[in-house]
Amino acid sequence: MRSPSSYHAAYAVRERLVDHGFEELDEGDRWSLEPGGRYVVVRDGAVIAFAVPDPATAPDATPASSEASAPRSAADPALASVPFHVVGAHTDSPGFKLKPQPDFVAEGALQVGVEIYGGPLLNSWLDRELCFAGRLVLRDGTTVLAQTGPIARIPQLAIHLDRKANEGLALDRQRHTQPVIGLADMVEAGGLGDPDAAGSHVLGLLAESAGVDLADVDGFDVLTFPVQEPAVFGAHSEFLASPRLDNLASVWAGTSALEDVDPTQLTGIAVLAAFDHEEVGSETRSGASGPFLEVVLERVTTGLGGERDDHLQALSASVCVSSDAGHAVHPNYPGHHDPVNRPRLGGGPLLKINAQQRYSTDAVGTAVWARACRDAGVGFQEFVSNNTIPCGSTIGPLTATRLGMTTVDVGPALWSMHSAREMCAVSDLADLRAALGAYFAG
Repeated sequence: MRSPSSYHAAYAVRERLVDHGFEELDEGDRWSLEPGGRYVVVRDGAVIAFAVPDPATAPDATPASSEASAPRSAADPALASVPFHVVGAHTDSPGFKLKPQPDFVAEGALQVGVEIYGGPLLNSWLDRELCFAGRLVLRDGTTVLAQTGPIARIPQLAIHLDRKANEGLALDRQRHTQPVIGLADMVEAGGLGDPDAAGSHVLGLLAESAGVDLADVDGFDVLTFPVQEPAVFGAHSEFLASPRLDNLASVWAGTSALEDVDPTQLTGIAVLAAFDHEEVGSETRSGASGPFLEVVLERVTTGLGGERDDHLQALSASVCVSSDAGHAVHPNYPGHHDPVNRPRLGGGPLLKINAQQRYSTDAVGTAVWARACRDAGVGFQEFVSNNTIPCGSTIGPLTATRLGMTTVDVGPALWSMHSAREMCAVSDLADLRAALGAYFAG
């Protein structure tokens, strides 16, 4: 459970890439980039990483003349107008976000106030052990990650008290979704958190998990997370069940593909952009509607010695593969899907298409994805919605609109999307990783 929140996910991507030789950048510093360099930068719960081509060290590179044999400058204007090959994903998932002054007592139970984040499948969160995870911001401005143990549960009403529950479960989004974390008499006895500070019991446990004093915590962004470990299962171990497959499956595939790139073989700058807040509209400084990617790409151009026109040339030839989870045909609900296009688990990653441009895929993007899958030796499946059931959207249209680059929507097929515990086919994740790697390679 390394990534129970978007903040943990961004940190995990950064740590993994740094361990593989990427250099961490700070947005507050001046960037001087090198051919063949690999870099990563984090903004809140979002992370962008990129690898710069190094054609001078490629196996078939022309030998340098004596005049050009001096050490190269860190900036390389020749690279400043090469296109960006972007993979976009998101680090957040639906769930429940901790409210201010969260603790309250009802009928002898200590509960915490939560607000619904995104569009979770509410019933799937009932009767599961939950932790709280996210970030704490301290008085001195530093940020620390925090994660409690399994302290919470949203208990369902017994069937004896709701005889019609199996005919259609109706959950009130306020009254029926507040987790229980303890018994009130334990609070009175001083056995849970700090009984002298109103609303601090769950926050006290979070502060303790982060090794900081509760009195030093000035702000927090904390969500629920199911503590049950991911599991590979099925008659032939073909399935994976886990929280947050939407969309950490794509973050994993993109990160894995990027860390494997060979800068001497790149035809463009390989970029992974994993945004936060996709599930709630993306309109934040770390979301896809914000300036994070746009700013980073421009700084890549200038960091390589380029100018504004170089950057615009690069964008004109750039492509974004927006990778986000999609739906496989459900065997128990086959009528909810398009009658002709029937993607299945284990059939390869999806190419997602929508006439209303809820997905950005067009013919040009389709050709890009088909070539990547062909080069990787994997198949892909088309997903299109049943006309009576509108589809969701992704970061794809936002990226296409903001940056003007060709964008194609793809992703792994899931069952139980937005459940507390989603499922997919193991082989689809491997195929997605391979296809993204081939796309990065150009």
